Amino acid sequence: MTTHEDLVARAVSLQPLLREHAAATETDRRVPDPVIDAIAEAGLFKLATPQRYGGHQTSVRTMIDVSAALAEGDGSTSWVVALVNVCNWLTSLFPSKAQDDVFGANPDARVTGVLTPTATSTKVDGGWQVSGRWYYNSGSPHSDWAVLGVPLTDDNGTVVDQGLVLAPRAHLSLEDTWFVAGMKGTASNCLIAEDIFVPEHRVMSVPAAIEGDFPTEHADEVLSRSAFVPVLALVLAGPQLGLGRAALKYVTEKASRKPISYTFYETQAESVAVQMQIAEAALRIDTATLHAERAAASIDQAAQDGVYLDFTDRARVRADTGWAIQNVLEAINTLVSVHGAASFAEVNPLQRIWRDANTAGRHAVAAPTVAMEVYGKALLGIDEKITPLV
Repeated sequence: MTTHEDLVARAVSLQPLLREHAAATETDRRVPDPVIDAIAEAGLFKLATPQRYGGHQTSVRTMIDVSAALAEGDGSTSWVVALVNVCNWLTSLFPSKAQDDVFGANPDARVTGVLTPTATSTKVDGGWQVSGRWYYNSGSPHSDWAVLGVPLTDDNGTVVDQGLVLAPRAHLSLEDTWFVAGMKGTASNCLIAEDIFVPEHRVMSVPAAIEGDFPTEHADEVLSRSAFVPVLALVLAGPQLGLGRAALKYVTEKASRKPISYTFYETQAESVAVQMQIAEAALRIDTATLHAERAAASIDQAAQDGVYLDFTDRARVRADTGWAIQNVLEAINTLVSVHGAASFAEVNPLQRIWRDANTAGRHAVAAPTVAMEVYGKALLGIDEKITPLV
């Protein structure tokens, strides 16, 4: 059996390849095929794929640690791997028939997705006709299937539920819309459906899933018992942790040779101010890591025990996620200030790390302010809901 340590080691071994292709990843605005192929060969797109189909079906902790290791090589690549794995996990929550459609036909299938229900649907015999546009679908050029948010209607055309649907990538068109400052290589483009048919077995209710009611028949599979929103939120922290570590390593290595301009310091490392800022940045990255690890442990242990996290614990995981990302961003900002204006030279990887982290850190599900309000309300017993995604 492939262990957590084995999978993380595989990710670490790929870091030189990711760094080698990092410039091309940005220029091409997608992860190059040699990198995708190497990640697939290492089995790192199959962290959440059920073992029934030859996947690893690991844990949330493994998903976090693998994406963090990859992000030390390249942020965009890590983000794509993280999102494919979490969408493959979403697929494992669907009925067996839907899972067979995806993984039975192709055990190496990669799923990407967007949960926002920016679509319309019409109830028909055996399912729904769906049309819509979904921004922003990370990893869009590399996927075989898509999991997409759709409002579900009854026979009268009334919206009665919010669903996730599985659609073959071949049934969808793609509009190139991802022109951004950071995470350029994620190819988070717009998927478009024009009156496609989605059978009932490839539809899952989102409100039910939020409360742990998944349609999969395989309740014995631990990973598929994990809390819905906590998983979707926490996976966004993995790439950030790796970006923070990469920034810390780069700046500390350069500090022993880089002078502080317009001072008598021959190297940054001699400066007490720099020493304190480096320590602060390192501790913030440690803080982020500890919160992410605690959140992953909560999700994984509850799934192992067959217990669904209650509302307050789920709110805490969202807060853990936002707090982790906020601390990484603050650490990177400190490190960029330590390194100085040279950080923003195009040849300097630090500017890409800074752009990637600050772009990814604004993902709505990872927003620290929303997460803190949700958690604070939960701790105070205030019933007012500001988001269904808890």
